[in-house]
Amino acid sequence: MTNEELWKAVLGQIELSLSKANFITWFKNTSLLEINQGKVLIGVPNGFAKEWLENKYNNHILKALRSLDPSVQNMRCTIALPDTDTKTPRSIDAAIPRESSSFVRKKIIEKPSFTANNISLQQEVFHESSLNSRYTFENYIVAENNELAHAACHAVSQSLGTLYNPLFIYGGVGLGKTHLLQSIGNEVMKNHPEKRIKYITSERFTTELVDSIKNQKIDLFKEYYQQMDLLIIDDVQFLSGREKTQHEFFHIFNALYQINKQIVISSDRPPKAIGTLEERLRSRFEGGMITDISQPSLETRIAILSSKVSERGVFVEEDALRYIAQNINQNVRELEGALNRVIAYCDFRKIPANLSNTEKILNELLEKNRKNISIESVFSTICDYYSVSREELIKKGRKKEISHPRQILMYLLRQELSTPFSSIGDLLGGRDHTTILHAYEKIQNQKESSRKIKEELSQIKERLYYVT
Repeated sequence: MTNEELWKAVLGQIELSLSKANFITWFKNTSLLEINQGKVLIGVPNGFAKEWLENKYNNHILKALRSLDPSVQNMRCTIALPDTDTKTPRSIDAAIPRESSSFVRKKIIEKPSFTANNISLQQEVFHESSLNSRYTFENYIVAENNELAHAACHAVSQSLGTLYNPLFIYGGVGLGKTHLLQSIGNEVMKNHPEKRIKYITSERFTTELVDSIKNQKIDLFKEYYQQMDLLIIDDVQFLSGREKTQHEFFHIFNALYQINKQIVISSDRPPKAIGTLEERLRSRFEGGMITDISQPSLETRIAILSSKVSERGVFVEEDALRYIAQNINQNVRELEGALNRVIAYCDFRKIPANLSNTEKILNELLEKNRKNISIESVFSTICDYYSVSREELIKKGRKKEISHPRQILMYLLRQELSTPFSSIGDLLGGRDHTTILHAYEKIQNQKESSRKIKEELSQIKERLYYVT
């Protein structure tokens, strides 16, 4: 068995144990370069792949190798480039004399291949379904923060209306909810082109409803939606407070649900936290599968950036990608936007996309995005997030739907603004400072043990500090 044949067999085994997105991200353009006395050398396209294969996927690789060749003892990776003549990978370290390898790397960095098409990718849109063809399961990076949501969405796409109905996904702004929702639609469209699919935001749904009422076509509006095999509603929290829209949506929801048509919904918070939502709708939302998407870890953010760079066929220095991932940690959409900014600027100026240039390019963006906060902005953000009034927070009362937001408010005033406990008590109707201290310590402990509290704090801080 040749090295190429052996590596194909190894990849075949590994692919069965990983998601397609992760497999493509980390194992694409890899090769088995050499086996010598039980030591295996694997060629990888970049430093990130080298780090992940050696540290995260080491056991996967060794297990697959040993099942085919029991003599294998260990493995290591090296960055390899394809030979232009033979089209086979060759190790940079092995093929280039040691004294000249730094020159070659420098040359690669100084001549990144940027093109205008890489920066502004034209979006192909299916007008009937409103689906964007770029959003697929194949190019979605799966990690601990979204693994359950991804699995649920994929399962729904394979079996409409029978497994999780409705499917309710929630998470902060820019964490990939829309990508996952549209991936369901695109997967169904690919496998069942005869199915009727509709993706729409709740705001657009409201606008269409108002227009149909104005034009006396409400019956046609409801008939149209009730014919869908898959209805996807994005950002459903914006239905909050819109009684007529909620009323009509409830009847459309029921009509589809009763004939086993699939409904998928997203929100920036769980159903219980959506203020002024009709109880009957809240009950319907909670009757299916509810899953969340939390903030991605540093490693996941780096993986996302690495995947985007690979898709565009451009070169960005590894340290520059890490810098972006470390400084843009609230929002995947902003993460990609920062990467686009670096690529575009470096292309325009004809300079390398290295760490030094990336720091200069993003310095202004990071400062601009970060807002100065105040006591007033903390109050207004808490009121908006939990759909409560300032008066409710200040007056006495122990109802959980008020006391919890009040405790979060106390915690943030102390944690983010260093407001004295006594001053916080004065702001909240003259409460004793020991009450404020108790609330602060309670939230401090809960954020370490409760994923829900940690996620709430993260989303609130995103609204506090960053322009959205």
